[in-house]
Amino acid sequence: MSDRTDAAALLGPADVRRLAAELGVRPTKQRGQNFVIDPNTVRRIVRAAGVGPDDVVVEVGPGLGSLTLALLPEVARVVAIEVDPVLAAALPRTVASRAPAVAARLAVLTADALGVTELPGPRPTAVVANLPYNIAVPVLLHLLATFESVRRVLVMVQAEVADRLAAGPGSRSYGVPSVKARWYCHVRRAGSVGRTVFWPTPNVDSGLVALERHPAPVSTVTRDEVFAVVDAAFAQRRKMLRSALAGLAGSPAAADRALAAAGVDPRTRGEALSVEQFARIAEALARHATGGAER
Repeated sequence: MSDRTDAAALLGPADVRRLAAELGVRPTKQRGQNFVIDPNTVRRIVRAAGVGPDDVVVEVGPGLGSLTLALLPEVARVVAIEVDPVLAAALPRTVASRAPAVAARLAVLTADALGVTELPGPRPTAVVANLPYNIAVPVLLHLLATFESVRRVLVMVQAEVADRLAAGPGSRSYGVPSVKARWYCHVRRAGSVGRTVFWPTPNVDSGLVALERHPAPVSTVTRDEVFAVVDAAFAQRRKMLRSALAGLAGSPAAADRALAAAGVDPRTRGEALSVEQFARIAEALARHATGGAER
């Protein structure tokens, strides 16, 4: 992109506090609001995202515009989804005053990201966001499920959430978010972020997670059926699968049969399985349910 935003356009600590004061905005824990006050951090996020001039980027929770201002010079369009109407109304004004050459690339949607099923303009190709800590995983999974045109994602989340998303089978951090994210994407940790780059300063560290879309596992059952098995397997993660899946299968014996058909040891726990193995279990459960109905 030729219309690059210079360093003066990015928001520093004094800019963020001044904008918040002008708007009467007090960051709330309820909405997980921690505003980035360090220009180097938003530049780093944009670099790590790997977005370019052809990308249409979805940003969730733009807040006062720190990351938005870093994204706009690099991409074709940013669609910012902001639930706070005061912040949503102020964002275009902030961009117009600090980066007028790229202001036309911004669209703002005042909405809860968890309820968004359509976006204005061209189909999105990427998600880049500092996600509110309290809804990070549900928002990420919702966007991946809803907007199949999204090929790349770079999100900043609480460090513990970043570890869970990026964890592989057998890891202590591996769980429901890890498996479900892998249904859609290759997932990796893309760095750590300290507490001092935020205002107010959170009492946890943050991490960057990069996701690259890949084809969903080939399966004869739906994603929802696979995810139901994942949820059941981790609902009581210390239980062996024969016990954890008994309710879903109808009985421990039915769970045993389905697991055997899927080639999975019934004594295994969910944390040891890949997303493909969960898909095979869901298929076996569906086959046994059909067979049981026919008999």
